[in-house]
Amino acid sequence: MIIELFGPPGSGKRTFAHALARRLREEGYHAKVAPSHRPRERGSSVDLGIFLAIFRIVSAIFSTLKILLSPRGRIKDLSTSLSMIRVMPPKKRIWRARLWQHILKLSRRWDEAKQSREVVIFDQGYVQAIASLAMFNGSADRVALAKALSLAPAADFTLRVVAPRAIVETRLQQRMEHEAPAERIFEADFDTNMRTFGIFQSINDILVGADRKIIPIQTLNDRSSLEGIQCVERRIISKILQAGGRPAAKGSQGHKILEVDQSDADDCDVKAARTSAASLAAADVILSHQEDMGRTLGYASIFALLIYIGGAGLTSLAQLLIARLVGSTSYGIYSYVLAWTTLLGYLAMLGFNVSLLRFVSAYRAEGRLDLAHGVVRFALQRSLAAATLFGMIGAALIFFFSDPSHKELEISQLLGMAAVPLFTASALGAALVRAFGGGVSALLPERIVRDGLLVMLLGVAALSGSWTLDAPLVMQAVLASSGITVGLVFIMATRFQPPGLRHTQPSDASQEWWAAVPPIMLMAGLDVFIGRAGVMVLGWSGHIRDAGIFALGLNVALLVSLALVAVGVMFSPAAAALHTRGDRKGLQQLFSRAAILSSAGAIAMALPLVVIVKPLMSWFGEDFSTGAPIARVLMLGYVFVALCGPQLNLLTMTGNEWAAAAAMIVGAIAGIIGCAAGIELYGPLGAAVGLTLALAVWNLAMAIYIRKRLKIMPALIFALTSFRTGAGDSRHRYRFLR
Repeated sequence: MIIELFGPPGSGKRTFAHALARRLREEGYHAKVAPSHRPRERGSSVDLGIFLAIFRIVSAIFSTLKILLSPRGRIKDLSTSLSMIRVMPPKKRIWRARLWQHILKLSRRWDEAKQSREVVIFDQGYVQAIASLAMFNGSADRVALAKALSLAPAADFTLRVVAPRAIVETRLQQRMEHEAPAERIFEADFDTNMRTFGIFQSINDILVGADRKIIPIQTLNDRSSLEGIQCVERRIISKILQAGGRPAAKGSQGHKILEVDQSDADDCDVKAARTSAASLAAADVILSHQEDMGRTLGYASIFALLIYIGGAGLTSLAQLLIARLVGSTSYGIYSYVLAWTTLLGYLAMLGFNVSLLRFVSAYRAEGRLDLAHGVVRFALQRSLAAATLFGMIGAALIFFFSDPSHKELEISQLLGMAAVPLFTASALGAALVRAFGGGVSALLPERIVRDGLLVMLLGVAALSGSWTLDAPLVMQAVLASSGITVGLVFIMATRFQPPGLRHTQPSDASQEWWAAVPPIMLMAGLDVFIGRAGVMVLGWSGHIRDAGIFALGLNVALLVSLALVAVGVMFSPAAAALHTRGDRKGLQQLFSRAAILSSAGAIAMALPLVVIVKPLMSWFGEDFSTGAPIARVLMLGYVFVALCGPQLNLLTMTGNEWAAAAAMIVGAIAGIIGCAAGIELYGPLGAAVGLTLALAVWNLAMAIYIRKRLKIMPALIFALTSFRTGAGDSRHRYRFLR
């Protein structure tokens, strides 16, 4: 039996088809959805979809050749596709070739479905293909439509999916926002898609006039979709029973097989949905969404981790080059200045590098592009002004109060203050790209381009022999590479922004946006401070050389934390969207999955690093080899953080900024006390022990708060409990709802 759906793009045909097939399978009937192409989301594609587009072209060529070289049904398939193309040829050759190939494959799948005993559902069947031909022809009339429809074989049931124009517009815009840019080459633009409303009405009139029974289905919401599924399900089962068919097997849930009579099957206007059934449909949609989100999180985290590893390789190369070129003392100055520059840059963001992820993701989920535009403008104006002010005040303080005898340190600090606005702009631009859906792509400029340029500039300076190789030279290279990175980041943000955002009049919710500034700003500064507390305390106490050795050990240990950072790239916007919808169960599952990914990645990174850390650090010079024990101790701390999962991201994305800030204050105080006491007792190694204990205290405090306030269990405990009891099986929970 063949079921065919048709309706405007974005009307919900694919979702309806899969839900219908799932219902039929639960009643014991063999049912499946014929495969059709679904554009990949750009958030899960690190290359903007270019490789996927190439793969799509190659796959289409090979599948077409397979059909043409196959002796079975070749003439019939070719005849059907060529006849339809001749009736309404698309104006552009590329669309003519694509639709010809699509109808050719459709003809083969249709013949296979006719010979099968299964119920096969086509969400992209002949009627939909004819509508696409008319759409790209541009001048097709009812006569041409009727002729093309007469060439198409009729399905056993033809379903017209009906959705209001406003809802279709919203769904199409959301789909285009999430598509990989390269995928848009193969898809019609927004205006072309919206012109199909008139075409589908004409097709419906022609089919009704030819006495072809059309079943209208509404996909306005979950309830209307469920009613449509029940209506079609009754008709399908009625026809199967009339033909003498029976279910293949009793449903796995053990409930009674659905029995219907003809009067029930024909009465599709009866409101059959009950509260329990509506809950079932909602659960089904949520489970499907969670599975897709889980896969996206996994794939994107792997891509992000690869970029972070590549960036870490470039960073390590840059650090190696700097340490070898300028020596341990100048490297200590550079590390000390960079720590302060990074701290001021993050403070100047006013927390909008995190707030943008939360607010923009939430506003897009609500369809409020006006508020999204408003918060983007608000954040950029205030943060860049604060960064400029911080840089100017810092430069003035350095100029008037620094020791003139330490000229290298003074010049490096002034250059560091000049870099503060660039650090702020770069991080804000990357946050925008992530909020717009380009999670993985946002990492390329910061992690690859900036450090790659830094290596190139320092290499040129070393080879030329025209510059003095010291800390100020390194800071000049940092300034140049950061400036180029800022330009690239904002070009990417422009490319990824949602359609219509720029032309939407911005709305103001500044009171809400300002309310999030103090805690997130505090968290941003404390996050940087906790990670660099050892370097700063050593620098304050005059141990500049030890600060450089500690900084290098910290940089090696931070490789372990890359897995957690990579997972957070996609976790943050996804968590904000789930929290906006009130899906606590989905948030728990997403958090658990994120912790498993971060833990596995951190352990996989830590095991080989513990072994090779001493020879690795000795490459930087004999002075730095003494930092191997420091790196090993810090690795333990970052493994513990990864085991806890992205707790800080979870708190900030759920509106618990002050709680996260309070936990970080505890961690910062513990870090200062631990580092100061450790330095007095054991020197730089003691600072590493103190910092590791501070990380543990900080993350335990967050875990306790998350359990009490958000009612979300520690991620790994939930994962182990779910594995043991089977609660992690989505099908089990689904049957329980039945």
